Amino acid sequence: MVMQDGGAVDVRPGPDPGRAAPGHERAYRTAGAALALYGCALTAWTVYGIVQGDGSVWDFFEGLFNPRASFFMWTLGPGEWALVVALLAVAAGALALRRVARTGALLLGWVMLAQSVRETVGLCHAGHRRLYALEPLGGWVLATRALGLLAALVVLVSLLRAKERAGADDGAVPDGERGARAGGPERSCADADSWWRRRLSRICGVLFLVMGVERIAWTVWGMAEERLSPGAYLHRALDGAASGGAVQLSQSGEFTTLSSVAVLLVLGVLAVRSNRDVRGALLVFAAVELYLTVRTVVLLTVTGFFGGPIVTGESAASLVLTAYELAATTSVVVLATGRSFSAYGSFQGQRVSPYGGGSHRSSPGGRAG
Repeated sequence: MVMQDGGAVDVRPGPDPGRAAPGHERAYRTAGAALALYGCALTAWTVYGIVQGDGSVWDFFEGLFNPRASFFMWTLGPGEWALVVALLAVAAGALALRRVARTGALLLGWVMLAQSVRETVGLCHAGHRRLYALEPLGGWVLATRALGLLAALVVLVSLLRAKERAGADDGAVPDGERGARAGGPERSCADADSWWRRRLSRICGVLFLVMGVERIAWTVWGMAEERLSPGAYLHRALDGAASGGAVQLSQSGEFTTLSSVAVLLVLGVLAVRSNRDVRGALLVFAAVELYLTVRTVVLLTVTGFFGGPIVTGESAASLVLTAYELAATTSVVVLATGRSFSAYGSFQGQRVSPYGGGSHRSSPGGRAG
């Protein structure tokens, strides 16, 4: 920020461009508290599973990355373990009023809402409701589901309205200063910075779109192999009662696949268009997918897949797709973490002196002394 008093030009740093606008602080804190509360509830289930499980704490940590580990938890799966970390990390960012947490929190809110809708559909079946009554911890599981629905609604209602001022991400300057600086070094640097951010966003979007398309192709091929109709697949994905015989917080494989495809395509399109900042959502989802892909790589390793011959087209395709997802998710995490991707990067929002920075004393005639 440039302030001139008499003949002095004082250069002071502007407000933190990565911090939420003052009018949105309450929304960020409310959403952060809701995410933290639900994350703590799932953490409690994780601790309970470790205590009641058939192994030690170290067995649990091995099971985090090794699908063949002997440790077993009936309530949560690897997707929920990743969700716990994502919930707590995004909650910390929202409570710290970091703008990058907004889209990450919205993504988690939509995912939690989809999980709740699936379970609500399942509760429409009398047999599924009876399982909650028969299971000793069924009431606690249902209460956790209700908490997830409440947290999702709080996050979505709070943050969907907490939109940043148009132009705040583009290095906009006040109207009174725009005319004096048009065509100057600040505008050219801001344009270059914005162009670079759009390019990184589009790279991430293309990587996500390719992942979404290949996952659709792999799912369709699997359905053909199992002779499973699209209606039956959607029933397993969208109806909580389809799993049958168990009350648990983990989701079915069909729901996980369908929801991941939806997120990949939606985030991919938004990132390619780069007309809004989706950095937080890209980072959160890419990190979760990276963790799940690493588990797949570990599984292939411990089962001796890499040491044996690739004798079928299915195994070769699986290896290629796993390698691509590992490279793509790693790339998105690295790009989205980098400061150059941020819509609140090192340049925009900073007000520099026309003389190139620092403090300068001007003579009465306006010449730098």
